[in-house]
Amino acid sequence: MSEERNSYTIHEELGMGEVQIADEVVAIIAGLAATEVEGVASMAGNITNELVGKLGMKNLSKGVKVAVSGRAVKVDVSLNMRYGYSIPKTSAKVQEKVKGAIENMTGLAVEEVNIHIAGVDMQ
Repeated sequence: MSEERNSYTIHEELGMGEVQIADEVVAIIAGLAATEVEGVASMAGNITNELVGKLGMKNLSKGVKVAVSGRAVKVDVSLNMRYGYSIPKTSAKVQEKVKGAIENMTGLAVEEVNIHIAGVDMQ
C-alpha cells in the first residue's frame, strides 16, 4: 500500500525555476506550531515537541491532515489537551499559531484550521 505524496508549486519566477513544497512539510509546520501552544499536551498519537528530536520530524505530521487547493490550504489538527486548560481558548490560540506559521513559511493562504480534541492529558 503506497502513500500518495503531493507537492505544490508556491513560487514561480521567469528564468529562475519554481519552488515546490510537499504537503507533508505543511503538516509538519502545523504540528510544530500546535505543540508550541500552552495547554496542548501532544499531537494525537502522543507526539510531543520534546520527542520530535528523537523520533524525527515526519512523526510530527501524525494527527495533521492537509488539503491544498491552488494557493489555499485547509488543515485538520488532532490534539491531546492538558487537563485544566480552556479548550475553546487553547484551540483558538492553536488556530492562530498554525495559520500564522503556514502562511509565513509557505506563502499559502490558510482558509481553515479545524481542531479535533482526541484526548485530555491528566498529568
